[in-house]
Amino acid sequence: MDCPWNELSLAFSRTSMFPFFDIAHYLVSVMALKHQPGAAAMAWKNPLSSWFTAMLHCFGGGILSCVLLGEPPLRFLANSTNILLASSIWYIVFFCPRDLVSQGYSFLPVQLLAVGMKEVTRTWKIVGGVTHANSYYKNGWIVMIAIGWARGAGGSIITNFEHLVKGCWKPEADEWLKMSYPAKVTLLGSVIFTFQQTNHLAISRHNLMFLYTMFLVATKITMMLTETAVMPFAFFEDTLSWMLFGWQQLFSSCEKRSETNSSLSGTGSSTSKPAADASDKVHKKHTKKTKFT
Repeated sequence: MDCPWNELSLAFSRTSMFPFFDIAHYLVSVMALKHQPGAAAMAWKNPLSSWFTAMLHCFGGGILSCVLLGEPPLRFLANSTNILLASSIWYIVFFCPRDLVSQGYSFLPVQLLAVGMKEVTRTWKIVGGVTHANSYYKNGWIVMIAIGWARGAGGSIITNFEHLVKGCWKPEADEWLKMSYPAKVTLLGSVIFTFQQTNHLAISRHNLMFLYTMFLVATKITMMLTETAVMPFAFFEDTLSWMLFGWQQLFSSCEKRSETNSSLSGTGSSTSKPAADASDKVHKKHTKKTKFT
């Protein structure tokens, strides 16, 4: 008989994301879109453009993974149920009378519940992306990491294209130049699940899914409660960055110091030499005068 922990993690890994977890994902994504400057006015002025942007936020990961694998990028439109569900969320968020949906979402417990459920869907997307890439490229771990990362955090990356089309793209806000917390934690999860898929990590998939999801939910809720933007693994990033690249800067600084010291010593010797020559000339003149006298 299996232990309770194994039964719990196995039942958790078999949980269906439709409809409640998908609703939470669409709600958080559309609310993030609405909080952007000018998004509400754009929805009233051009509803079709606002709807298309919302679909990019909701299904951006699937679109990007399809592009990377050479599949039709509009394949997400085939799931009409999810499209109708996401479109309904977009409509009630932007056009609900008295803005009741936004007011209800402003309560912190509602936000914590929705964000926690959205992080659960992130795990399922990463696992689905890694498994899907493995069906194309057997044990191609680089491809599996890329597709898992794209499926889990592609929404924040592909929206750069949407900003470029709208003319409000800012290079300093590009996801590739300054990775956000979701992009970093999704990349970490994609690497972990790829190692598990290629049998380099001795742990069952359902146990890993449960542990990784609990880590996502706990860190995200903690960041929201403490209202901090500090990454939970920023210390490890700084340490790893110093170990890989910091020692080169250390050697370069030592070389610069040695060059500075040598230049200073050379300058001192060059200034002392003319002074010595001048003193010799004065001494010779003095000896000549004494001889003549």
